[in-house]
Amino acid sequence: MKLKTITCGLALAALAVPGSAWAEDFTLWVRSDGSEFMPPLVEAFNASSEHKADLQIVPVDELVQKYAIASAGGSAPDALSLDLIFTPAFAEGGQLMDLTDFAKSLPYFEHLSPAHLSVGTVGDKIYGLPFSGDASLLLWNKNLYREAGLDPEKGPASWADIEAHAKAIGALGDETYGYYFSGNCGGCNIFTFAPFIWASNGNILSDDGREATLDTPVVKDAIEFYRGMVLEGLVPAGAQTDSGVNFFGAFANGNIGIAPSGSFAIGALNNNYPDLDYGVTFLPGKDGGKSSFAGGDNIVISAGTDESKLPAIQAFIEFAYSVEGQTILTRNGAVPVRGDVAAEALSGLDERYLISAKAMAAGRTPYTTVFNDLINSRNGPWVTMLNRAFFAESEEDVQAAIDAAQAEFQSIIDSSY
Repeated sequence: MKLKTITCGLALAALAVPGSAWAEDFTLWVRSDGSEFMPPLVEAFNASSEHKADLQIVPVDELVQKYAIASAGGSAPDALSLDLIFTPAFAEGGQLMDLTDFAKSLPYFEHLSPAHLSVGTVGDKIYGLPFSGDASLLLWNKNLYREAGLDPEKGPASWADIEAHAKAIGALGDETYGYYFSGNCGGCNIFTFAPFIWASNGNILSDDGREATLDTPVVKDAIEFYRGMVLEGLVPAGAQTDSGVNFFGAFANGNIGIAPSGSFAIGALNNNYPDLDYGVTFLPGKDGGKSSFAGGDNIVISAGTDESKLPAIQAFIEFAYSVEGQTILTRNGAVPVRGDVAAEALSGLDERYLISAKAMAAGRTPYTTVFNDLINSRNGPWVTMLNRAFFAESEEDVQAAIDAAQAEFQSIIDSSY
């Protein structure tokens, strides 16, 4: 996805500016995925500050296009809570303000989510700061573990563990399966499958997002790990065509032993399936280790935002990073992005949320300006490769799927620069 560059009339190198002598209002957008945590945060800020944030919630499927059009037309919001995966595209496109000086002036800067910062930074300049967090995790059904003679308090810690536990649970029969994943969903699998690769010291892209790295032994091993469970009948047949519709529901139904999911599942399971006894652990590498897709939002400031608005936006960001702000976020479904106060912000909540925070701290987010074309597109190379390879009849078919995706990945990347 290429975004048109707009020029900023003001030479604003950083957000750190002297405090204003008067109160300022500023406009703030958030995608609808943040409709639970953002309103109470804004309400608390507005009640305690001389400044005021004017919040607008934008449907998640419309936000990127709407912001691109608004930026090109000079009507962008002053600040935006942006899905972090799109930060590189807007930053490299010139739509975002350089926040480097302000970011590094924060006394807790080193405790902010490194994955969020990795995609919020272009070169040596920071354009997006961590705002809300989400993390991918591995869930296991403790009731099924007990029935299968497994330790219900000990989740899988390697690929071999996952396969062995899945076999034991699959042997229970009665439409019970050891493992589940949405096999035709690109977004689901970047969130929950890519961490298996990262935890095994592999990658799907170079750090700068300019080189595809799918044709590597680690990627193939991870694919064969999933394919092996498919061939053994440990995954229900419906996984092959699941485009994400059953991503959460399959595990919630109670007949799946193990499934990758996200931190959002903790609240959803607790609220809607209180009788389901489940555990949460990290997505492991082949021989151990751990990783996660660190998701959520970065907060950014539009390049054309008036300088007079900056102290108000700065005050809002600092409020969000305070213990009060981080607590409000966690109480409304977000993982804290400030590691040094995460435990305090999560105090009193389900202890499984702390595992989410630790997973995100160890997580990664791929840097690319063409995330939609590579990953999210329903016919894109990522989901096409995985669906073909996970359910392939032969190893030759697996390699063919990888080779085709590697070539298409690189072609899309090259055409974007």
